[in-house]
Amino acid sequence: MKNTDHIPQNAASVRALDAIDRKILGELGRDATLSFSDLSQRVGLSAPAVHERVKRLKAAGVIKRTVAILDGPALGKTLLAFVHVDTTGWGKTAALMALAKLPEVEEIHSATGDTCLIMKVRVASSEALEGLLSQLYDVDGVRSTRTYVALSTHLERTVQADISDELALGPHIK
Repeated sequence: MKNTDHIPQNAASVRALDAIDRKILGELGRDATLSFSDLSQRVGLSAPAVHERVKRLKAAGVIKRTVAILDGPALGKTLLAFVHVDTTGWGKTAALMALAKLPEVEEIHSATGDTCLIMKVRVASSEALEGLLSQLYDVDGVRSTRTYVALSTHLERTVQADISDELALGPHIK
């Protein structure tokens, strides 16, 4: 039998997600450790059919990777902050992107509005945040930062596969 685990993505073969794909993605988004057998029972397909769909979703890049979601405070990183970075010129420089190598930097986003980049960082203390900001200011082109510290988190999750009917149709279309 031919191994098809690493079939390259072919733009012509990529199709839109259907309801079953979204169910599979929703279940995997909640628990990526589900076996194909358990997943098949939850979505109403056979385990081999679910396996093929998951392979296709991976090959198409819909499933980027499978990771464990770690608890920041349990790892000693109790302070969550969002740092808005203003730069001279284009903000996405190699030097700024190199900050992604720091384990405290969880996300970096280019942004519109009154900031160039938004960084999500998680550190052990205000002193650690100060050290991170110091490293940030050492990068050529960084003009200023505004840092917002989260006091508590009410919702934090990965991308969801479901689509709200009201949002999909638009605010006034029913």
